[in-house]
Amino acid sequence: MNCEIEALKRAIAIELGYEPTHPPVQVSAAQAALVLGVKENTLAVWRSSGRYRLPYTKSGRLVRYRVEDLAQHIAGRTYSHTGCVPSHG
Repeated sequence: MNCEIEALKRAIAIELGYEPTHPPVQVSAAQAALVLGVKENTLAVWRSSGRYRLPYTKSGRLVRYRVEDLAQHIAGRTYSHTGCVPSHG
């Protein structure tokens, strides 16, 4: 799964306009929302409700997401069919 995470990190970097061989460590909430295909307000609801337990860092009002965590979130929710439940190990 490590190769899958690295590939997702590169894909995230490309989507956000960064060099794929040097993805950023953290991105803004707006960038994370873009990558996940949700609204920034949705991420705020997830943070306050604990839904999906997507890790984030916060300094004052500044909320940041690690690209590694976004990649793991995407990988953990990738299915091949409706009966497939991913392992979260």
